[in-house]
Amino acid sequence: MILSSKHSSFTVTALLFLLFLIEISTPATVLATHRHVINFRSPNLYPEGLAWDPKGQHFLVGSLRHRTISAVSDAGVVETLISDISLPENVTILGLAVDPRNNRVLAALHALKPLPPFNALAAYDLRSRRRLFLSLLPSENDAVPAIANDVAVDFKGNAYVTNSGGNYIWKVNDKGEASIFSNSSRFTEHPVDRDARYDFCGLNGIAYVSNGYLLVVQSNTGKMFKVDAEDGTARHVLLNKDLKCPDDVVLRPDGVVLVVSPVEGKMWFLKSNDGWGEGAVFDKIDLDLEGYPTSIVVGEGDRAYVVYGRVDEGILGNVERESFGIEEVRSPKESEDENIWVYVIIGVGLAYFLYWRFQMGQLVKNMDKKVN
Repeated sequence: MILSSKHSSFTVTALLFLLFLIEISTPATVLATHRHVINFRSPNLYPEGLAWDPKGQHFLVGSLRHRTISAVSDAGVVETLISDISLPENVTILGLAVDPRNNRVLAALHALKPLPPFNALAAYDLRSRRRLFLSLLPSENDAVPAIANDVAVDFKGNAYVTNSGGNYIWKVNDKGEASIFSNSSRFTEHPVDRDARYDFCGLNGIAYVSNGYLLVVQSNTGKMFKVDAEDGTARHVLLNKDLKCPDDVVLRPDGVVLVVSPVEGKMWFLKSNDGWGEGAVFDKIDLDLEGYPTSIVVGEGDRAYVVYGRVDEGILGNVERESFGIEEVRSPKESEDENIWVYVIIGVGLAYFLYWRFQMGQLVKNMDKKVN
């Protein structure tokens, strides 16, 4: 009777263990099919740029119509973090990047009028919320209007700003000293079959990779470039057969690169097996085309989020809106892989349980033989 009681106790324990495996695995399966959406309201904000502040644990968004940088919480609460009325009245805050080592946010600024165009990089301390510097970005060719578009920052505090008008990259060091960093001829090598609809924009999204180089996308050709962060030399990583009018690019900690297009309303997931000597698209998803998705960031838990800033409406200037959104984005293929691992875990747990049952059955038989 004592042995039978132990056997029953072990059986119950094993069943509870198996149920526990199923219980902890089920939420992962459910969450993989649902995206987290953050709806927030701010009159005529029209955010184009998006960044994640790991210390503040909130998103940062710029504005097409206001000289502000706002914080958006996970609950959709909006706070004006920085308001810089010393900037030109018609300035737009496009790309944003958080420099966590120096606890500051960098903002790419552009104003088309009055001529010549105003292009600058501003740095603000996230604690005091004061401006650290405002660096005017030099123009290489006054005949081609420059547009300061997106910004990335390296571990030394150097910022890299894309020029979507003149197809080159500026560099601004941690002291605010600006220069033209890369004007590689590769940036202007247009393929014959380029889509004329996208001739309005050149170099756009930019991301810094810890190995000492940058990944840059070009909207009018769909190309991606790998740019050396020391000498500015560039090479093609991906041609335009996969990407259409890419706007922003971000690197996940696991090495996967995500690219978003507001014109196509799509998100591409890219991988490389040779340190981005060459890249390939392994998955893509459709986004809310009406929301005009422009920027993407990696936030808490390495989750990726895209902002729906309705920028196309904001550019027209004859529409007013106060509702916008930030949405979590996931790869369906990666979610499928997660679900497979869930079943693997359950399978291992079940195999362990059956093996244990077999061992206990053998033990009971041996004990019965000794008793008899």
